[in-house]
Amino acid sequence: MTPQFLAENGDLAARRGCVPPGVSPPRAAADRLAGMLDHLSIQVADVEAAAYFYDTVLEPLGGRRILEFGDVIGYGVDRPVFWLGPVTTEGVAREAHIAFVAADRAAVTAFFDAAAGTGAEVLHEPRVWPEYHEHYFGAFVRDRDGNNVEAVCHLPG
Repeated sequence: MTPQFLAENGDLAARRGCVPPGVSPPRAAADRLAGMLDHLSIQVADVEAAAYFYDTVLEPLGGRRILEFGDVIGYGVDRPVFWLGPVTTEGVAREAHIAFVAADRAAVTAFFDAAAGTGAEVLHEPRVWPEYHEHYFGAFVRDRDGNNVEAVCHLPG
């Protein structure tokens, strides 16, 4: 990241892979990974049992339940980045929702255009999703394996 980006986006930059003073190297490595992925959702056969497991194993890592609605649970440190939900598909393969961080809204649109150009099924064209938060700008497509793949930018337009 450039010094200008760091100066303009200190908090965001810290979450996107810069190691703030006093942060341990394992945490810094996790922050760098979080800079590549925005969030990950998985389907589980038993949400309650899975939640018990993830409540237990994420707590020592600093993770916790941050958001719940219905039978969907979002985990993270300061925002939900890992989601559990019930199985909603039939058969052995289960759909994954994979969201990649985009630097800006233009990158979300470029992701969408490139994906549509490959023939990917369009799920949602690029737009603001205020139900998530006021600046959430994302686009969603389905890859050939049936996964819901997203690009998202959290910065204001």
